[in-house]
Amino acid sequence: MGTISAPATGEVVGHERGTPGYRRLAAALWCAGLATFVLVYCVQGLLPTLAVQFRVSSSTSSLALSATTLGLALAVVPLAAIAESWGRAKVMTWALATSAVLGLIAPLAPNFGILVGVRAVQGVALAALPALAMSHVTREVAPRWLGGAMGMLIAGNTLGGLSGRLIAGAVADVGGWRLALAVIGVLSLICTVVFSLLLPPSLAAAPPRVRLRELGGPLRTHLADPGLLCLYGIGFLLMGAFVTVYNYLGFRLIAAPFDLPVPLAGLIFFAYLAGTWASTTAGRLSDRLGRRRMLWATTLVAVAGIWVTEPAWLPTVIVGLVLVTVGFFGGHSIASSWVGRRASLLPGGSPGQASALYLFAYYLGSSIGGTLGGTAYDHAGWTGLASYVTVLLAGAIALGLALRRIPSRLPA
Repeated sequence: MGTISAPATGEVVGHERGTPGYRRLAAALWCAGLATFVLVYCVQGLLPTLAVQFRVSSSTSSLALSATTLGLALAVVPLAAIAESWGRAKVMTWALATSAVLGLIAPLAPNFGILVGVRAVQGVALAALPALAMSHVTREVAPRWLGGAMGMLIAGNTLGGLSGRLIAGAVADVGGWRLALAVIGVLSLICTVVFSLLLPPSLAAAPPRVRLRELGGPLRTHLADPGLLCLYGIGFLLMGAFVTVYNYLGFRLIAAPFDLPVPLAGLIFFAYLAGTWASTTAGRLSDRLGRRRMLWATTLVAVAGIWVTEPAWLPTVIVGLVLVTVGFFGGHSIASSWVGRRASLLPGGSPGQASALYLFAYYLGSSIGGTLGGTAYDHAGWTGLASYVTVLLAGAIALGLALRRIPSRLPA
């Protein structure tokens, strides 16, 4: 008894929270999020090390991360649309396994250019997974529990991001960055196996086969909807701001006046634990209080946080980072779940393709926003970076407020 049915048709609607199917689905997708973000963000804690090892600037070192997110962004829309009809579970498993193998190849890179190239291919390999995971939650979970379920998925993303950064940093301190990336590759393979064992059989049938030339209609539908456009813009701006803060805070902490050792500076990533709480809590609050209220409010928390980090005092830096993390993950959890639900009620809309477009904007924001943030930091220090992040977050707040004026097809 893990599902509910529509009273008129008997059509399966989705798993109810608390049922065995819901728990297995949540745990499996939590593992998928963990593996994905371990692989994508493991290099973020290594950026200062890579900058020294390869004698490049802080903004150039960020290409080890930006290349992965750019590859993911460019491939996510076509791959997610086509791959969904091949079977979401099968494609997600293959995407995880392939990217994990590439994760074992990355430590063998002889120079920085090759490392960036392997990381870019890894992003392409992962591209189908995040959108399919979001689509899978939308199709497999009862609608009234969707916010909380999406929050669980993003909580796995959060823990993956934290684990990747901390494990890579700790191992690199003992055995170098190559060993660190090898350990991450092994960890992601383990997560892939657990994911494939836990994921319950799909309730929703796979959609019909889609060819690339057939994507034009749904894409036009999604890009013509002002509500979805606002949500895509919010994803772009939130992620650009968030990645900028985490990319370069480590550089600030190892320099004067903090002068922290690199491993100790890496402990800032424990702030990610606040994101685990924020993603699930914001998802449930949005189910109860409404997305329109919660979306822009969470972003305000991030704006406050970035300026709390401004004083050169470690306690305020930590508090501010927690606020930025809470605000980002709260907003991302709400926006990502809203995309799939809104698209499902559009004539000709596709939750999977709409989620892929959201992720395209999200990871493009990581690639472009994170690299430009490095330029702001290189030229104007932390105050310049904080000002840059504030501009991005102000844009996200403006789009969140604009959503309040756009007629909704959903209760909000």
